[in-house]
Amino acid sequence: MCRLFGLSSAPRRTCATFWLLDAPDSVSEQSRHYPDGIGLGYFDIDGTPKVHKAPVAAYQDRCFAEEAKETVSATFVAHVRFASTGGLEERNTHPFLQDGRLFAHNGVIEGLDDLDAELGEYRELVEGETDSERFFALITRETRARGGDVAAGIEAAARWVAENLPVYALNLVLTTPQDLWALRYPDTHGLYVLRRAAGGCHGGRHLDQSGTDGRIRVRSRDLADVPALVVASERMDDHPDWCLMEPGELLHLGPGLSPTRRIILPDEPAHRLRLADLRPEAAVSQQAV
Repeated sequence: MCRLFGLSSAPRRTCATFWLLDAPDSVSEQSRHYPDGIGLGYFDIDGTPKVHKAPVAAYQDRCFAEEAKETVSATFVAHVRFASTGGLEERNTHPFLQDGRLFAHNGVIEGLDDLDAELGEYRELVEGETDSERFFALITRETRARGGDVAAGIEAAARWVAENLPVYALNLVLTTPQDLWALRYPDTHGLYVLRRAAGGCHGGRHLDQSGTDGRIRVRSRDLADVPALVVASERMDDHPDWCLMEPGELLHLGPGLSPTRRIILPDEPAHRLRLADLRPEAAVSQQAV
């Protein structure tokens, strides 16, 4: 199963160091379970989006995977990919960039011919082959149609997919220089949220989190003094305040760390896929390892 991670300290910019396949001494073995790509997205001080990604397994390009990525931003999105649709190429590696926004997705959407038809001219935004980037293009179309309202765009796009296409999961993280959105839908995969006070639950501590399976690790000394919100596919430390998002729940965090959370998809997908319904490569990509 792909791993998602989002972090916001907005409006404060913070320095964070990411290891997308955990510590150097074990990254080679770990990456054999996640061979299809790793990526990190963030924003420069002027709001320019930056993406650092590669479509190769760590055991094939050990230097890239072992190198710590130290970046400064108010929002971050990271992704470890196990491909369900699209080959092992950079254009198919998350996060994706459209209209100055960064996007990563965990799940499977089928019926891509129907999705392409619905996208129409917006299909031109899609550079790769993935269902994820197509879904992002639909969000971009709906956001533009609603005057730049990203939450409304996500809701409209996700609702259309849920009503019209076979869906296994639509978990996503989307970021701008100052905002973060996350959606969990339906209940297929978990997506957890931690609203972290400055210094954590014990006070005075920097952020140092690593998933239980060791796919994504992040550290930030700045967060000893700055509050943050973290979204991840799994609980990443022993902090007691991790909470599982509800199925169909959309979270939005803007500058000032006052998150809003609401259910935008109360019903199951009209054409819900189970693991046994997926193509073999897609089924393998969605299993926890």
